[in-house]
Amino acid sequence: MKKGFKLGKLILCSTILASSLAAASVSATVSDDYTAIWSRQQAEKVALTQQNTAPEVDMDFDLVAPDQWVWDTWPLQNRDGSLAIVKGYKVAFALVAPRSLGWGERHTHARIGMFFSKNGKDWTYAGIPYNYDKALGHMQWAGTAMLDENDKVHLFYTATSDMNANGGKEWNEDGWVQRAEQRIAKTTFDISADKDGVHLTNEGEHKLILQADGKYYETIQQFQSHGNIITAFRDPFFFQDPNTGKEYIIFEGQAGSNYSLKPENIGDEEYRKTHSVPERSEMYNGNIGIAEVLDHDITKLKLLPPLVESIGTNHQLERPHVVVNGDEYYLFTISHTFTYAPGLTGPDGVYGFYGKGGIRADYKPMNDSGLVIANPASKPYQAYSWMVLPNQQVISFINEPKDENGNVQFGGTFAATLKISLNGDKSAVVKEGKAGEIKPFGANR
Repeated sequence: MKKGFKLGKLILCSTILASSLAAASVSATVSDDYTAIWSRQQAEKVALTQQNTAPEVDMDFDLVAPDQWVWDTWPLQNRDGSLAIVKGYKVAFALVAPRSLGWGERHTHARIGMFFSKNGKDWTYAGIPYNYDKALGHMQWAGTAMLDENDKVHLFYTATSDMNANGGKEWNEDGWVQRAEQRIAKTTFDISADKDGVHLTNEGEHKLILQADGKYYETIQQFQSHGNIITAFRDPFFFQDPNTGKEYIIFEGQAGSNYSLKPENIGDEEYRKTHSVPERSEMYNGNIGIAEVLDHDITKLKLLPPLVESIGTNHQLERPHVVVNGDEYYLFTISHTFTYAPGLTGPDGVYGFYGKGGIRADYKPMNDSGLVIANPASKPYQAYSWMVLPNQQVISFINEPKDENGNVQFGGTFAATLKISLNGDKSAVVKEGKAGEIKPFGANR
């Protein structure tokens, strides 16, 4: 017994040491223009495990807003990333569209709706808080929201327009993905709360704050020249770095003119000897973009080189966001099965990259492959648009789960909140909470 116990301890210590060494190998010293890579070799390791597979969605789900499709969701956060609480209320925003529209139609009629809750579990839908005629774009896609020290709400969103309509409200549904120009915008509100709930008033000017530059980030014209699934310059995430105080907008992009399929996008030298890259793989050019905020009002920004690129691996790294623990930086993003490059596959899920020492790090895929949470094989599209909060709560929405007869049901409502553990570059799903539950959380630290 004693020998076995000692051997077990030795194996455990060796495992912990190996994990620590692996985490320590993530370099903290990289240049200011360094872009980390998610390679084909790394993505080939993606697989469902007990640690990364979400529980099956309960098909007896409630609708948080019965007359609305509800999808991409984010809480109102303070400037430091902690959960904003306004006179006892939690506030959340989500993309919404009338349920009178078809499930597929919702994307081109998307607006941003507001919800509030006292307990963080029972949410009241408060409608769309802005004037659509003042908003930018034909539709408003996902973003984030920040409450500053003067009680101003800064709402960041994606202004999506028909490129042929000069950014206006005109729209043609035919072949719209080829013309869906995306730019990053913001507006502001005053916020108040009373016995009737939370109110946003004094809507500010809607301003464009970021546009694709064509160098680091693909423009709509560059996308149209080669064509693929859809272009991306969207999903702004406001982030204040707790270690430096600097502020950034992080977003989903795709590589512009300044890119090629490099050997390191494929894998290491040994891997490249036997791996054949299918045609058109280089057209899958997703990246996670970043811009530095230059003023306190977050209207002047400077585009920087991407944090991570997935050229030849995956076309869409959607809704990127950051969780910080000391000098550890966790960069999370979501992606689909259908956006993997030819010859690769992976589940709809949330993917993560781990770096140390700063927001500009030599990020490596978490769990060796990048996969952090996946839908189960039995319901591969049951949920989507996961967002990992600073205390490792993970919110998402119910997407297209299958019922007991194998028929797809459209969700469009809050999914059960999950909890993950983070241990260096490793993670695991450890708990399932209530639908839409958001417990109070502190700042990144």
